[in-house]
Amino acid sequence: PVLSLQAQDTGGSSALSKGSAAALGYTQDRFLRLLAGGRRRRRAPLVHRGYYIRARAVDHCVQDFLLRTQGHPRSQILSLGAGFDSLYFRLKELGVLQHTVVCEVDFPAVARQKAALISRVKELAALVGEDGAEGSGVITCSGKNYKLLGVDLCELCELERALEEAGMYSGVPTLFIAEVVLTYMENRRSDALIQWAAERFSQACFLLYEQMHPGDPFGRVMQQHFRQLNSRLHSLAQYPDREAQQRRFLEKGWTECSVMDMNEFFTCCTPEDEQQRVQALEPFDEFEEWHLKCSHYFVLAASKGMEPPWTPLLPSMTGPRCGGPARVAGSLTASVCAKNSELSGLRRYGHHSLLLKPNLILTTGGFGDEEGQHCRVRSLQVLVKRAGGWEAAPVRKDHPDKRWGERLYHTVSCLSNNLALVVGGRTSPSRPGLGMMLLKFPEALNASDPGEIPVELLSLQPAPDPAALRWRHSATEVIFQGEKYLFLYGGRSAMEPVLGDWCFLHLQELSCTVIPVEGPAPESRHSHSACSWKGGVLVAGGLGAAEQPLGSVFFLKEVERGFEWQTVETQPPLIPRYSHTAHVHDEKLLLVGGVWFHSSSVPGVTVIDLVTGLCLDYTINVDHLEWPLMLHNHSSVFLPDEEELLLIGGGGNCFSFGTHLNPEPVSLSLSNILTSH
Repeated sequence: PVLSLQAQDTGGSSALSKGSAAALGYTQDRFLRLLAGGRRRRRAPLVHRGYYIRARAVDHCVQDFLLRTQGHPRSQILSLGAGFDSLYFRLKELGVLQHTVVCEVDFPAVARQKAALISRVKELAALVGEDGAEGSGVITCSGKNYKLLGVDLCELCELERALEEAGMYSGVPTLFIAEVVLTYMENRRSDALIQWAAERFSQACFLLYEQMHPGDPFGRVMQQHFRQLNSRLHSLAQYPDREAQQRRFLEKGWTECSVMDMNEFFTCCTPEDEQQRVQALEPFDEFEEWHLKCSHYFVLAASKGMEPPWTPLLPSMTGPRCGGPARVAGSLTASVCAKNSELSGLRRYGHHSLLLKPNLILTTGGFGDEEGQHCRVRSLQVLVKRAGGWEAAPVRKDHPDKRWGERLYHTVSCLSNNLALVVGGRTSPSRPGLGMMLLKFPEALNASDPGEIPVELLSLQPAPDPAALRWRHSATEVIFQGEKYLFLYGGRSAMEPVLGDWCFLHLQELSCTVIPVEGPAPESRHSHSACSWKGGVLVAGGLGAAEQPLGSVFFLKEVERGFEWQTVETQPPLIPRYSHTAHVHDEKLLLVGGVWFHSSSVPGVTVIDLVTGLCLDYTINVDHLEWPLMLHNHSSVFLPDEEELLLIGGGGNCFSFGTHLNPEPVSLSLSNILTSH
C-alpha cells in the first residue's frame, strides 16, 4: 500500500540524517555510512541535534536493558520497523551480545534490501557471521546473534510465526524498540501490537520514541509536514501527550511505564560533560527550534514481568522538571490587525520593531520572506496607523550603498525624535559581531503623508566599542545623575556562547562609560527581556550558560553612587522562559510569548505586578487566526493609549518540517487584564 511506501521513504531519510550527525561526531557510529550504501547528505546543525538526542535516548535505554539482563542465560532485542538501523552492528562490535539476540523487523522489501546490502559489504557480513547468507523467505538474513525478518507489523499472526521460525522465545527478557514506527500505523493496529507484546512475552520491556502535542503551533506545522509526505501521524489524535501514552501502555497490559520529553531527557539523563561536548560541536543559534523539537518528542519505557521493574528513565541528575500544566488566569484573543496584504515584508524572525511615534512603527533586520525568497532581510519596514488600521508605508533608503548588514538579533533604540541607534546583531553564527549604526529620519515625520519615508543609514566613526559586538542582547535606556545612557547587557559574542557583562553607553557621545554597580550580578544570559523602569532596568528570563531557560527577574536600580542589582520576587515563581518580549505599564511587567520547557502549553502573556510580586499567566486564544501563531523570535509593540499589544513576525525553522513565519501582525487587547490586575 501507499502508506507502507511512504513510511519506508521516511526511514531512508532518517538513515541519511543519522549518518550526517555521526559524520560530525554527534554519535560514534561508523556503520551508518556502510548501511547508507554510499549515499551521503550534510544536514543542518538543528537536524544533527535532533537525531543525536533520539540516538542518545535509544542507546541509554538499550544499555540499561543489557546491564539489567546480563545475569540471564539469554535476552532478546526486537527492533520494530528497524529500517537501515545500525544497532546490531554497534552492539556486536562492542562485544555486549554474548547472550543476546537482536531481531529486526521491517517491510519485506526493506528487509530484502538490507539483507542484500549486508551480504555485499564484507565488514557487515563478517559481524553477522558464517550463516548470515541472504534468505529467501521471511528470514532475509540470519546469524548467531542476528535475525532480519521481512514482515508487515500490522499482520500479528505472520509476525508471531516469523519470530518462532527465527527461534525467538517468549519466556526470556525481551526489549521491543519502536523509533517513530507505531505512529504510522492505524491506532487499532498499533494498540493491538502493544497489547500482543505484553500478553505474548512474560518478561518484556518496551521502548517507544515518537511525536506528541499536535495542537500547538509547532505541532500543527509538524503534522502538516507529514500530511504533505502522505505519512499521517495516526497516534497523535488519540494519544496527544505523555499522560495519554502512559495510560495507553498501562491499559494494554504493561505494569510499569515512565515517559520523558526530550528536553527533560537531555537535562536529566545526559551527563553534563556530554551536554557540553554536543553543544560545542558546531556553531549553533537555533535554541528555540531545538527546545521546541525536544518538547514535541518523547521517550517512553514500559515493562512487565521484570523483577525489579525496568526503570531506565529515572533522572541521573537533578534538573528543572517541567511539572504540571501552567497556571492560567484567563485568556486573551488574538486578531489580525492589518487591513491589506502589503505586509508580507513582516514575515520574518530575529528582527526588531520600534515605536518611533504613537502611530509609526519601524521594523528592521531578521530572517524572512523578501521578494519571494527566504533570506536575511535587507529592507526596512514602516507601519503607519491610519483610519482603517495599520498599513505598510514605503521606505526609501538614502545612501543605498551603505550596507544595512543583513543583521539578526540586534537592538534598535530611539536617541531622539529623528535618530535611532542599531546595536550588534549577527549575519550567521560563525560570522557574528556587527557593530553600531545610526538610522536618521526627517525631523517632521508625518504619518498621514502617503509618500515615501526617507531613512538615512549612517556608519559610526571611529570603529564601534567592542561591547557592541554581540547579539541576542538587550539595550535599555537608563538615567544616571540626569544623563541618559543605553544599558547593553548579556547576549552572545564570537568568543562567548553566553555573556553576563554590561556596558553603559552614553547617548550623546556613544561611548562606554564606567558607572559603579553594586549587588550580586545576575547569571549570564541571552534572549532575555529588558525594560526601562524608574530610571533603571527590569531584566527577566533568558537562556543561561547550560542552555537552560531562566526564571529570574532583576531590577537594576539607580542609587546614589551608581546602580544596584536587586532581585524581584514573584509569587508564584515565574516559569523559566526565553525569546520573549516585554513591556512595562502602570507598575506591571508584561512578558509576551517565548519558549519554556512546559511542553503541555505555549507561553502567552504573563503579567507581573511590580508592587505585590503577583505573577499571572494568560493564554492566547487563536481561534480567529487561520494559521499557527508562533511567539518566539517575534517583536512586540505596546500601544499605551489603546492598552493594546501589536505582535510582529516570529517563527523559525521547525526542525526538518519546514520554516514557519507568522504571515501578518496580530493585535491583543490588554485592557481587561490590566484593569482586573
